[in-house]
Amino acid sequence: MNFSDSELIETLLSEQGLGRAAGESEADLILINTCSVRAHAEQRVMGRLRALKKLKDRRPEILLGVCGCMAQRMGEDLLRELPWVDLVVGPDSYRRLPGLVSRAGRDNPVQAAELVLDRAETYHGILPRRRDEVSAWVPITRGCDNFCSYCIVPYVRGRERSLEPEAVERQVALAVEGGAREVVLLGQNVNSYRSGPTGFAGLLRRLESVPGLARVRFLTSHPRDLSDEIVEAMAGCGKVCEHLHLPVQSGSDRVLEAMNRGYTRDYYLDRVRLLRSRVPGLSLTTDILVGFPGETAEDFGRTVSLMKQVCFDYAYTFRYSPRPGTAAAGLEDSVPEQEKKRRLQQVIDLQLAHTRAALDSMVGAEVEAMVVKPARSGQGKYLARTRGHFSVILPAESSQVGRVVRTVVTAHTGMSLVAGAGCDT
Repeated sequence: MNFSDSELIETLLSEQGLGRAAGESEADLILINTCSVRAHAEQRVMGRLRALKKLKDRRPEILLGVCGCMAQRMGEDLLRELPWVDLVVGPDSYRRLPGLVSRAGRDNPVQAAELVLDRAETYHGILPRRRDEVSAWVPITRGCDNFCSYCIVPYVRGRERSLEPEAVERQVALAVEGGAREVVLLGQNVNSYRSGPTGFAGLLRRLESVPGLARVRFLTSHPRDLSDEIVEAMAGCGKVCEHLHLPVQSGSDRVLEAMNRGYTRDYYLDRVRLLRSRVPGLSLTTDILVGFPGETAEDFGRTVSLMKQVCFDYAYTFRYSPRPGTAAAGLEDSVPEQEKKRRLQQVIDLQLAHTRAALDSMVGAEVEAMVVKPARSGQGKYLARTRGHFSVILPAESSQVGRVVRTVVTAHTGMSLVAGAGCDT
């Protein structure tokens, strides 16, 4: 979502005549687009802003701004704590950003904060300039109504609202006309998308008819709202990839209830069984949060046993950190930090074993891969992705970005597949 918001911000500023600078030292304006989900993310931003003070001291005319969730959460406190910051702009105020920049440029030095959460703002009518040649991020919802007890998102991004299906389809079609081969539909909970009579399943079916579109992905999905109809749409839409990110967070019903997740362990496992029966070859990924207040050794054991039962292809794993303003922030943070680290390492080690097993099972198999960009390793190699979102390293013979090939997996590196030159699908 932050990648997409950065594209949105750049589009709005470019319409006012601003262009991207070659680097910080040449910039007239530096904006840091922030996340507030975890304390570590905010700590990194504060360190970055303190480092930029040296540049601001040398060139006081530079405008320095903070955008996004951390800006919304800290507000004017951020301006008081870091007085060299000029602008603080929340995620519903980007339309006003060009005016703020213009005013600050005229009246420098000046500090300004725009922090109004707007239940009507979907940025309808703005067609972002895409940075990625192959994939296009397309937000279909903004905000969140779930209020998980550990999560700051509803407080810094506001309540959930959906973009009209016609607007989504237009963004997708224009992205494809611009060279994109796949789109990634974005939202804090795409499963609860609703605009008039159109729900998320209906939106997926609608996008099947977009000419030139090869793949549709989406994230993130809330297990509670993953309906049978959505599963059937995944099974029946040929452009929808066989990959689902379905955060479980915990395998303990007691902890899930304390997290206000709205489902049980058995319900989650039922969704997994339905998905795997209706979407053959599904790649399933998840989020795991350890050390939630009150999580006992038995609760943690239930998470480990669920991971072993499901065998996720990949998992994003975190240890709990209190977020001020959330319901869980008032709970006693009862799990010692060292124990959180131990539990986190245990789930990381388990997930690495499951990921390696998934990659092992694919060696010798034929896969469909879309070439994304040159690989970091260089040497003429290219990075591609399977429909299940596995990374594949391909030789130079498959180097046309956006090309979709069928190729045979020959090995893996532990995190990525390795394949030979492919033929067009």
